[in-house]
Amino acid sequence: MTTPTAPKPGRNEPCHCGSGRKYKQCCLPKDEAEAAKARAAAAAEAAEAGLATTEATAAPQAPKHRTQQPWKAATSRGFVPRSTAPRKMGGG
Repeated sequence: MTTPTAPKPGRNEPCHCGSGRKYKQCCLPKDEAEAAKARAAAAAEAAEAGLATTEATAAPQAPKHRTQQPWKAATSRGFVPRSTAPRKMGGG
C-alpha cells in the first residue's frame, strides 16, 4: 500500500477537492472505498504469497473450566425455593 503524501483532512474540515462542503459529506465515502479496495488487494496478495491471516491460524479456544458450583445450577434463586404463598394474607 502507498502512503498519502498529504495528511487526510478531518471529518468536519472543508473538503480538499475545493467543493466548499465538509469532507465527511463530500469525499470521505470515496476515500474510504478506495482504502477498502487497497486493503482487499493487499489481503489477496498476501493470500497468494501463502501468508495466512492471524484469525485463520489462531488455535481454537480451550473449553471453559467447569467448577462445582451448585448455586449456579438450573435456577438463580439459590438453594431454598421460594414459597408460593401470597405476600399479604388476610382481608383488608
